[in-house]
Order: sequence, then structure tokens, then C-alpha cells
Amino acid sequence: MRRRKREDVNMPLMEHIQDLRKVLVVSAYAIALGSVLGWVFSGKVFAYLASPILALTGVSFITTTPMEPMMVKLKVSIVTGVVLALPVLLWQIWSFVLPALKQTERKYLYMIMPSSLILFALGAAFSFFFVIPIGTKFLLLSVGGAVQSTPLVTQSSYLSFLITFILTFGLVFQLPVVLLLLIRIGVLSPNTLAKKRKWAFFIIIALTMLIAPTPDMLTQALMAGSMYLLYEISIWLGYLVVRKREKALNAS
Repeated sequence: MRRRKREDVNMPLMEHIQDLRKVLVVSAYAIALGSVLGWVFSGKVFAYLASPILALTGVSFITTTPMEPMMVKLKVSIVTGVVLALPVLLWQIWSFVLPALKQTERKYLYMIMPSSLILFALGAAFSFFFVIPIGTKFLLLSVGGAVQSTPLVTQSSYLSFLITFILTFGLVFQLPVVLLLLIRIGVLSPNTLAKKRKWAFFIIIALTMLIAPTPDMLTQALMAGSMYLLYEISIWLGYLVVRKREKALNAS
């Protein structure tokens, strides 16, 4: 990785633009290469992603337009390409941003980046392996009525449904990162978060109703439950952060 000197904060604007251009070009090539590989394996990738639907009895995929199979294959390829290119993207962003940061700012970045990625992956996994199988079964089969119907799902609608769920839960799982950062810089304290549990619960319920991918109560309950659990975990981790900060202050 080519490191820019710390004094590059004062470097000419065109040099910053050239560095940014390099980051964008390398990232674009990485995504393009990953998408080519994604195109080759898109059938297997979509079959894996569609497993929650394929596992349901009496539910079938249908195609409603001639272009739908091609567009689904293209979308799956691009998503796969972005995932495969993620290490390169992060490396490029890291090499562009890190040299311009102060030592204290780098310390926060070292803490935030890995934690954020791990929590996003946990949120995506929780969504795909737990919420989506339960949610699709509930939405397609459990909500019956006086008139029976045969569930038919288009591939494009399911893919959009899946991506929305994974992104939403991945972002929801960033809650501990945000709260712990606020605790670390002294804006919040774990004692305050503990005292405001009731308010936090109602805020989480209201927020869930706004951002939940679907309006059904089951999905909202799973999202609200996971958010509140993350809130409680953040409180206890916050005590560890405060204790560590106090030890550092006493040592200095």
C-alpha cells in the first residue's frame, strides 16, 4: 500500500482527486472481475439464496417477463461481485483515508471498522438463516383466508425482498458500534443507557415500525427483539469501555 505522508493534508487538490480516481478505478475493476465470476456461478448462488423459498412446500418461482431471468442473473452477478471485491474495496478506502488521519482518529477507525463489518455480517446471517425462513413461511403459508390461493413468487421480487432484509438487519446490527463510540467519546454513559431502558424500548418499537422491511408483526417483533438485545449488550460493553478509559486516565 502506497502511504501518503502526513503532510499530504496540504497537498494540491488535483493530487487528492488523482488518488481518489485511482481508488475508484481499482474498485470498479475489482467489482467487474468479481461480477464476471459471479455470472459464472450465479445459478448456484441464486439457488442457495432461494433455499428459504425452495424449502417451502407448495411455493414455486415463476417468471412474468421475458427479461426477468436475465435481469435476476445480472443482479446476482453484481451482488456476488461486490461481495468478492469487498477486501479490495476496503483496502482501497483504507489506503486513501488512513494516511490523512491523526493518531487518535486512527485509533477510533481501527476499533470501528472491524467491529462494524463483523456486526454487519452477523446481522446479515441472522436475517438469512433465521428471520427470512420464518418470515417467508409466515407470510406465504400461515396467513390464510376464506379464499385459498397458490403462492407464486417471482425471482426478481424475492431477490429484492432478500437484499432489503439483509441490508436492513445488517444496518440494525450497527447499534452497538454507534452506542459504544458515543460512550467512548463521553457523549453517553452506560448508566444513562441503563436508566433510559423504558424509553429505549419504546423508541426501538417506533423505529422498527418505520424501517422494518415488511409490515407484519412477526418481522417487526424479531427486529425489535434483536435491537433491544443489542442495546442491552451495548450497556454491559459500555461499562467495560468506561472502566478501561478510567484505568488509562489513572495510569497517565
